[in-house]
Amino acid sequence: MLKQILHNLKIDALNEMQQAALDAAEKQDLILLSPTGSGKTLGFLLPLMRSLRTDIASVQAMVIVPSRELALQIEQVFRAMGSGFKVNCCYGGHSVRIETNNLSQPPAVLIGTPGRLAHHLRRKTFDTRTVRTLVLDEFDKALEFGFQDDMAYIINQLPFLEKRVLTSATPMEEIPAFTGIDKPATLDYLTHQPSAPNLKQKVVITRAADKLDTLLALIGKIGNTPTLVFCNHREAVERISDLLWDRELTHGVFHGGMEQDDRERALLKFRNGSHCLLVTTDLASRGLDIPEIEHIIHYQLPHTEEAFLHRNGRTARMHASGTSYLLLAPEEKPAYLTELPEEEAIPENPALMPPTPWATLYIAAGKKEKINKVDIVGLLLKKGGLDKDDLGRIEVLDHSAYAAVKRDRIEHVVRQVRNEKIKGKKVNIKISR
Repeated sequence: MLKQILHNLKIDALNEMQQAALDAAEKQDLILLSPTGSGKTLGFLLPLMRSLRTDIASVQAMVIVPSRELALQIEQVFRAMGSGFKVNCCYGGHSVRIETNNLSQPPAVLIGTPGRLAHHLRRKTFDTRTVRTLVLDEFDKALEFGFQDDMAYIINQLPFLEKRVLTSATPMEEIPAFTGIDKPATLDYLTHQPSAPNLKQKVVITRAADKLDTLLALIGKIGNTPTLVFCNHREAVERISDLLWDRELTHGVFHGGMEQDDRERALLKFRNGSHCLLVTTDLASRGLDIPEIEHIIHYQLPHTEEAFLHRNGRTARMHASGTSYLLLAPEEKPAYLTELPEEEAIPENPALMPPTPWATLYIAAGKKEKINKVDIVGLLLKKGGLDKDDLGRIEVLDHSAYAAVKRDRIEHVVRQVRNEKIKGKKVNIKISR
């Protein structure tokens, strides 16, 4: 079973932390401390999978996470494992009606944010008596976000737990009593792997008045490679975004003030290559399903070393490499750096970043309309006239789907499929803006 799961995930072997988590005692509580990007999701999903039973038709395991994006990421990983067990996701901003309908035929694994899971428990939309495994993922972040009361309520509604797993990317001085964790095994890999082992750090010196122009020059020098630009506040994200649009530079933005649909679409386009530049707050520093990032730009320096490490942890993950750039004023040096990194030279006449080769097609139907990836591929290749190489990543959501199409072919394919049907129904298909 494990061999097949790894094959499905396109993974050759588990890393040391994942293997240790799998080898831990089946019934003993577990605390898993490991850096961002080290593969903690598989570290708890594989042992959880081993405990699932095919003869129980209700929720057997619950995973509590601090963010919607992390919930969706874990759901995708679980589905990719190809276990045959049902999984569902619950989070704020998602339709309660759809979630309640999903829970009427309960999944084996339920993933969700504290507030939404507590909401379903209060409404008694699923039976808790069969829940044997609880995972508190990114627990340190959940505490930071103030979810303690909701988590305590949820745990109090799970009377028959046999195993509790807590994961954290930072050391935990004390485990709160409400978790119910008792005599746990602790796997501490925080000291085994310094943040981003293949990470190069560079500094770009710029005056405050020139900072935006310096950022544009650096982006031009980096070119079309996956890049995150970190700011401390959403206002700075929006200001930089306005400038990028003025220069006709394709990009995405991501921060907590955005509507959930807009946040999901920004990440989706980043994943499928429609834009390779994402301007964001620290909301994107942890627990997001985004591709391997090659470059991190600290437009504004975080206030703490921990936040700095989490940002850098988005790149140079596992065995990859990456570069982190710090935009600093002359004589500026963060207290958490013992010495400044090597200085990066910025060209006087930088080239503008060209558009990415991909754009995104929006399809107004999804899982709930029984649409799948095969349907979309068939439509776009047969009716849309695309070659296989013209079609990239496809993601199907509840009531919509998105497909990456070569930018120079997307207007053509929209014209070709304008009056076509999917599974006998006419569906609105257009370029996603």
